[in-house]
Amino acid sequence: MPEAQSGSAALPREALRIASGYAFAGPALDLGALLWDGACLPDAQVRIPLPMLNRHGLVAGATGTGKTKTLQLIAEQLSAQGVPVFLADIKGDVSGISAPGARNEKVQARAAEVHQQWEPTGFPAEFYALGGIGHGIPVRATVTSFGPLLLAKVLQLNQTQEQSLGLIFHYADRKGLELVDLKDLRAVVAFLTSEEGKGELKGIGGLSSATAGVILRSLTAFEAEGMADFFGEPEFDTAELLRTADDGRGLVSVLELAAVQDRPRLFSTFLMWLLADLFHELPEVGDVDKPKLVFFFDEAHLLFNGASKAFLDSLTQTVRLIRSKGVGVFFVTQTAKDVPADVLAQLGNRVQHALRAFTPDDQKALKATVRTFPDSAYDLEELLTGLGTGEAVVTVLSEKGAPTPVAATRLRAPESLMGPVGAGALDSAVESSSLYGRYAQAVDRESAYEKLDSRGAKGPDEMKAPPPRLAREEDPSVVEQVVGSGMFKSLARSLGTQIGREITRSVFGTARRRRR
Repeated sequence: MPEAQSGSAALPREALRIASGYAFAGPALDLGALLWDGACLPDAQVRIPLPMLNRHGLVAGATGTGKTKTLQLIAEQLSAQGVPVFLADIKGDVSGISAPGARNEKVQARAAEVHQQWEPTGFPAEFYALGGIGHGIPVRATVTSFGPLLLAKVLQLNQTQEQSLGLIFHYADRKGLELVDLKDLRAVVAFLTSEEGKGELKGIGGLSSATAGVILRSLTAFEAEGMADFFGEPEFDTAELLRTADDGRGLVSVLELAAVQDRPRLFSTFLMWLLADLFHELPEVGDVDKPKLVFFFDEAHLLFNGASKAFLDSLTQTVRLIRSKGVGVFFVTQTAKDVPADVLAQLGNRVQHALRAFTPDDQKALKATVRTFPDSAYDLEELLTGLGTGEAVVTVLSEKGAPTPVAATRLRAPESLMGPVGAGALDSAVESSSLYGRYAQAVDRESAYEKLDSRGAKGPDEMKAPPPRLAREEDPSVVEQVVGSGMFKSLARSLGTQIGREITRSVFGTARRRRR
């Protein structure tokens, strides 16, 4: 909880005006103390109202200015207030959130400057890794649930190829050919370009041999980079991210991406799959007292590099609508211009660390960043190039949803370890998790590849056709009426039967999938 602002009446008039914009009555996260005229004013605390954390945000700044520590500071306080957090650990240095921090002179000095009651504290955490590459519980998705739009981004397909991939998914959905892993998708593409299958898509546009060849080559190259492990079963249930620990604190889910940081297209798209799946599965809750989950996209520019217009439109729509599902999204990147304007317009909270202005491009980026802030009592161009490490310019949404005054802030120190935990401790935490037995071992069940490989003389329609119904003179029983109802068929489809029915997909083409 923030300390009492006993001396706030003695603050300079403009500083007092800024500080009053952060004097919230309800629960809030404490970011730090106001900086004004070169001095740190610990009686003027800068905060974010807890209910506003689902209004999304941006943490930006040049390399080495403290963005990761800010992310850690916000995540700790969310966890302490019972809010689950998802962190993408691209550099491999966020795992320390699970261990108490180290008390030293720098931490003590910072805590004294901002009137922080600093205590070394570790927070409950689960560690994940894409496909099990790295230290963590394996996170996998089926090709079916991943969907054509996200997969097209990963494979770097053009618009025509992306549309053809959508047709392939449409066909597989209708025929009950489950695309669990990449060999399933390759088998369906090969079938649709074979003599036996090339007429299947004629009525809805067809699939050219040239386009199929591009898709198959892209899949082969993708697998050659070691990507096949990310697609398969058991598929990760994103509901795992919404849990709290036994003591009521929110669970911090850390997805280790350091082992795949040379494949940014993959992990950025996979993170988008997690968000899209949550959007698809969570109910509408409107405004809530605290978020159900806050999601942090580190190196957020990787989401947008080379993205198609369809992908950007869907991302913008998801960010805009997922707030009503109780989920907050924070983008962590170097400059605001890394985020498209339509997405940036959805972000209500802003923590801007220092920017560099060494080149003409740097100067241009600095001026563009300044223009994205509300009117301010500061000279922001001068301020943003002069901030020290662990200092930032902040503006958030008040409890009434209005922007707060721009506040230069000396940030608090995280209470957990500011650095990675050892590999041994990390492996021990992973293997002792209750989720390890559920997700550690990959499973290869019958799916599209096996069905097409074993079909013999049967086509997909014959293979999937239900047995003929026996003639009956009497009226159907109650059980038969229920089994024949649309509701039951919908449920059966969601449980994975998918006989002759197309899967319902979200704005990202992600599929509603089987839940435990």
